[in-house]
Amino acid sequence: MASLSPQTLLSLSKPNKPNSKQLPSHACLLSKLSQNPNFSRNKQRKLNSWVVNSVVNEELDVLPVQSQDLTDMQEGVVVGREEVGELASQVSQVSGFSDGTLSFDGFSSASSASADERRGNEEMERLIDRTINATIVLAVGTFAITKLLTIDQDYWHGWTIFEIVRYAPLHNWTAYEEALKTNPVLAKMVISGVVYSLGDWIAQCFEGKPLFEFDRTRMFRSGLVGFTLHGSLSHYYYQFCEELFPFQDWWVVPAKVAFDQTAWAAAWNSIYYTVLGLLRLESPFSIFSELKATFWPMLTAGWKLWPFAHLVTYGLVPVEQRLLWVDCVELIWVTILSTYSNEKSEARIAEAPAEVKPCLPDISPPEE
Repeated sequence: MASLSPQTLLSLSKPNKPNSKQLPSHACLLSKLSQNPNFSRNKQRKLNSWVVNSVVNEELDVLPVQSQDLTDMQEGVVVGREEVGELASQVSQVSGFSDGTLSFDGFSSASSASADERRGNEEMERLIDRTINATIVLAVGTFAITKLLTIDQDYWHGWTIFEIVRYAPLHNWTAYEEALKTNPVLAKMVISGVVYSLGDWIAQCFEGKPLFEFDRTRMFRSGLVGFTLHGSLSHYYYQFCEELFPFQDWWVVPAKVAFDQTAWAAAWNSIYYTVLGLLRLESPFSIFSELKATFWPMLTAGWKLWPFAHLVTYGLVPVEQRLLWVDCVELIWVTILSTYSNEKSEARIAEAPAEVKPCLPDISPPEE
């Protein structure tokens, strides 16, 4: 067996340095193909990937020998590190990775800009809502005050302002009694609609909302329930109650109050919550759950107010005037009723996203 001299081993241990003309051959091939008009962009991307992989995957033939020359031991490794380092720098520039970590500098600046833009849009929407609400309140208030003050405009000839203000309440009351005679159901529906709208507005103010930042849709829902249901149903209920207790004894008034605060209060509270839930486009299961949770608390809460008010209702007020008196007390009760209903609905809506919130993947860099 022939022996090898140390010089021969040393020469074999040195890796074959890559020819400086080999890498440009890949680049030359790439440039020629990219200049071809028939060469598509997709094919060019695949060729780029092939060139990079050919450079990275190119292996150097190194014989494992023992040598005291540090240059011989590290020369091939340095060349490989330089090539891999250039490729890693290119990848970090493209994908945003640097030193194994994900950089969020551009993302944070973009998110802050979008947050500022979203905040500006919200402020603009709030300003528009306040303007619309203030316009509605001003228009409705002006119309109501004008109608009340001009009830006697056909007789104003020669009247002073003091006389107009003096006779306006009396003549408005006379006009209301005439409306009760000609169309009692419609008159009571209008009164209940106005009272339920004002009650919901007061409820929103008690909840902490500014005066002109009320929820128009919510106030419209409450007013719609008062107009379509409370006014008409109350008209027929008070007539039915008189027929149910056609006596003049002392126990009739307590009996009417007890019947009102059990059968009628339970029926009306259920109707109010059910119709509001339907107008909010809630599911029947959600409406039933809300009604089940609030039925008994709201019924017992009414016992703190209505028994004393209904002593006047059934003891002193005539049948045709009872709804007007009840609606005056309803301003307080609707405030409580509307606040309680909407708090339950908003709490349920706030809890729903927390239950179905998906688990987001952890994008933090792995620990070394």
